[in-house]
Amino acid sequence: GLGALTEDLVKKSNQIHAYEIDSALFAYLSKKFSKFENLKLYNEDILKAKIPSHDIIISNIPYSITGPIFEKVFYNPQSPRGALIIENSIAERLFNRKSYKSFSRITVTFNAFMKPVKKFKISRFDFFPTPKIDLSLVIVEPRKEIDQTLLSDDGRTFFLKFVAGIMPYKNKNMANAINFFIKNDKNYTYSKQHIEDFLHENQIRNYKLAHFSVDEIVELSRKFFTFLNN
Repeated sequence: GLGALTEDLVKKSNQIHAYEIDSALFAYLSKKFSKFENLKLYNEDILKAKIPSHDIIISNIPYSITGPIFEKVFYNPQSPRGALIIENSIAERLFNRKSYKSFSRITVTFNAFMKPVKKFKISRFDFFPTPKIDLSLVIVEPRKEIDQTLLSDDGRTFFLKFVAGIMPYKNKNMANAINFFIKNDKNYTYSKQHIEDFLHENQIRNYKLAHFSVDEIVELSRKFFTFLNN
């Protein structure tokens, strides 16, 4: 954008890495902040950039790329803290982990890696031009303990694919949800009976997916990943 937030941050931070994909805005910002040696500007797509080491992410995240940015920045073994302005409906999904309505793919994936700490609703009329959606400022930090499977590239990749595959069926029991994931993936040929046997052998109750906690889904993903690779 026009650097309103960056203008305050450069006065309070030792080092800032800021990304602007628009070339015209990048030229404007380069001139505006030319005197600040603690600011490094990049004319890059954040989703394709190799981000330098950092402690905290501060951003007004566009709705259309919230998921991909979360995955790139936070779904890692050493995630930074975050102060983010996001659409209020997404903020609700991060915080309301026990609400059927809010429980979604992003609820599970985000809370597997991060801990939502605080949420402040912001009036859309505090912005110009005025957005058409309600916004929230959320403060997040890395979880102190992350499941070991999520620390490996293969385990993390499978977990994200598994959650994406089962969450559209949160009103189904777990065996049915996993069965749909298997059918849609095309890489596996397991039957529903195989899935039911897997759940029984691992003492996992076959109730509706929406009744599982985030940690239970993480554990299930780890066990199912092992099952598929044996």
